[in-house]
Amino acid sequence: MFSSSAVLDVSAMVPVFVAGLVLTLSLIAAIGAQNTYVLRQGLRREHVALVVLVCVALDAALMALGISGLAAFLVRSPVLLRAVACLGAAALAWYAWQALGRALQPQALQAQAQGQRQAPRQVLAQVLGISLLNPHVYLDTVLLIGAMGAQQPAGAQGIFWLGATSASALWFLGLGFGARWLAPVFARPQAWRVLDLSVAVMMGWLAWGLLRQGWSG
Repeated sequence: MFSSSAVLDVSAMVPVFVAGLVLTLSLIAAIGAQNTYVLRQGLRREHVALVVLVCVALDAALMALGISGLAAFLVRSPVLLRAVACLGAAALAWYAWQALGRALQPQALQAQAQGQRQAPRQVLAQVLGISLLNPHVYLDTVLLIGAMGAQQPAGAQGIFWLGATSASALWFLGLGFGARWLAPVFARPQAWRVLDLSVAVMMGWLAWGLLRQGWSG
């Protein structure tokens, strides 16, 4: 799936793994329809494992498609690779700006834990629809994560993907199964201010790194 023409030592693998982990966490931490749904199901304690599994599997597949597809295509076009890097940096900067705006005007998340229990097939249809019909999912996984993963050296793309997939798994597992403890915390606007400020800083830093890497390549 990924290029493996070079073997990386552990000291080279760790930064690549961390880069995939941090980028993915910064992208999926911003609250949206998918995260709200996962948190809602966690509060209801309703088919949480199914919801988490679907979200992580979709992320892993889309990120692999982005990294491997872009790597094979963009490596033959440095100009296009630079353009994608600049586009990704611009999108990350925009996300950072949005997160900063949310931090200045935070709102508590309202997730209802009441209602009739749904069948697994209903929940599956809902989570697939929320995930696959959201254009931001493709922007995040295929374009942004794929662009940064495609720029990794030969043999490192799989490590980057593993870091990105680990971040997705950690986030959705924590959000879904930790919802019962998170609910009182995120009922306070101050908690969202701290989260969004952290997201803004991480995305701004990653945007600068992606832009610098694109123009130096």
